[in-house]
Amino acid sequence: MGKRILNEALSKIVNAERRGKATAQLQPVSNMIASFLQVMKNRGYVKDIQVSDMQRVGKITVELQGRIKDCRTVMYRQDLKAKEIAEYKTRTLPTRQWGYIVISTPNGVLDHEEAMRQNVGGQVLGYFH
Repeated sequence: MGKRILNEALSKIVNAERRGKATAQLQPVSNMIASFLQVMKNRGYVKDIQVSDMQRVGKITVELQGRIKDCRTVMYRQDLKAKEIAEYKTRTLPTRQWGYIVISTPNGVLDHEEAMRQNVGGQVLGYFH
């Protein structure tokens, strides 16, 4: 259930980006979506994220920057050890210069570079480039 909601949210972002919109409204929301978007914001792919009324119905407003080419969720369960992250990155991402894999770790939701720096593994949520 959680990955399907994340997949719908990422599809809305990519579609809004392709149509040239400045913002995207995401609903329903979850903590996983908010932390995935926070990773995107930290890496400069999204300008700003505003979460409103998370306890009730909730809505996330995402200000787009125009850098997202593709953003997907890995729908099957893919667990990675810390040593396997570099190999998975070369298999999944199109080039070495851009793109990030988002991993749910015991230290929180991190991109692949931060997970390798902290030497932790986890479950792959998705990727963006």
